[in-house]
Amino acid sequence: MKKLTASFAAVAVLALGAGQAFAHSTQASAGTKVTVVMKDPGCHWFSYGGKMTTKLAVQGPVRLANFDEAALKIVGPGVVHAAPVGKTVVLKKGVYKITMVGQAPDDNHLKLVVR
Repeated sequence: MKKLTASFAAVAVLALGAGQAFAHSTQASAGTKVTVVMKDPGCHWFSYGGKMTTKLAVQGPVRLANFDEAALKIVGPGVVHAAPVGKTVVLKKGVYKITMVGQAPDDNHLKLVVR
């Protein structure tokens, strides 16, 4: 009986610890969500706060979600990211230039400043 009680206690402690670890990591990775969407004219835009814009400055870290029609090329401070359609990329502090892969020269070029 003591072994059974000790086993249940050990499982409960492990479950509680795992739950707290997951809760902590979720909070640490949460950030501002910014979405890139397809909209004419200009092809792609930031959708943030119910508005559409090509230039945006937000507090970081940023979770950039790509809902455009093609992958995005994200060029920032010493790094180049690729964001496939439907995926999210986490961006830290810096200035980022965002273009759609294979975009026409007259399409929008997006600028994101993460503070």
